[in-house]
Amino acid sequence: MTETTQKKATGHVPVADGAAPVEAAAPAEIPVVDIGPLLDGSDPMTPARQIHAAFRDVGFMYIKNHGISEAERQGMLDRAAEFFALPDAVKQALHIERSGRTLRGYIPLSAENLDPGVNVDLKEAYDLGAEEPDADLPFFGANPWPEGWEDGKREVLAYHDKMVRLTRQLFRGVALGLGLDADHFAPILRHPITVLRLQHYPPQEPDPEPGTTGCGAHTDYGSLTILGQDGIGGLQVRAKSGAWIDVPPLPGTFIVNIGDLMEVLTNGIYTATLHRVINTHGLRRYS
Repeated sequence: MTETTQKKATGHVPVADGAAPVEAAAPAEIPVVDIGPLLDGSDPMTPARQIHAAFRDVGFMYIKNHGISEAERQGMLDRAAEFFALPDAVKQALHIERSGRTLRGYIPLSAENLDPGVNVDLKEAYDLGAEEPDADLPFFGANPWPEGWEDGKREVLAYHDKMVRLTRQLFRGVALGLGLDADHFAPILRHPITVLRLQHYPPQEPDPEPGTTGCGAHTDYGSLTILGQDGIGGLQVRAKSGAWIDVPPLPGTFIVNIGDLMEVLTNGIYTATLHRVINTHGLRRYS
């Protein structure tokens, strides 16, 4: 869960490393859903029906009017760039393998390969969650932080909390779209496992070696993913036709997709969709 860089009222998305902005348009297969009426309660059924159609038909959607400010969105991208610019020794000291069953921390370049039979993932990540140092459960506990990163820690935790609240609202929309009570999923969201992942994709050549992409083809294993990209782009989704379609960042939106757990929760009404990242722009990409 991170944020998308945007420019208001221009229709352009700025990109990293000083590159020129690019025009962004939603692919026809992936709808843009205004969730404002869901959040404020003015007309929750309209976005609920649109959420249902998006998850039933493609498994992905853009959301707008989500209540996350541009400053917060850009702040997480800035923190991601700041973290991944730290010396390798500092990041390695926060390695996820040191966290035990909490599973928080740094994942080095190419240490996680989501399509390992055919692909090497050229990305590094930093996984964080709710700060619960006294928890005695798998996936819960304390986060490993860089020394002196107090401002970053405060911003990341505040952002995480807002995204969890947004996720709860999206679950209400999912429930309504399925014809259920809005609070149908509330019992399983009392103490959810959540991950805020900062990611960095180093530059790749326009014609990379076979089997090397930013992120190999995969489905997410959780229930909902809320994705923010910088202006580089590179996300691709496998359409029902079998073709890979580009899913560029759009100003003021997040991309939301379902994972394998949502298939279970909905008895297969929704199915997770394969997606990947191809970062061949020659620029650093953050999400």
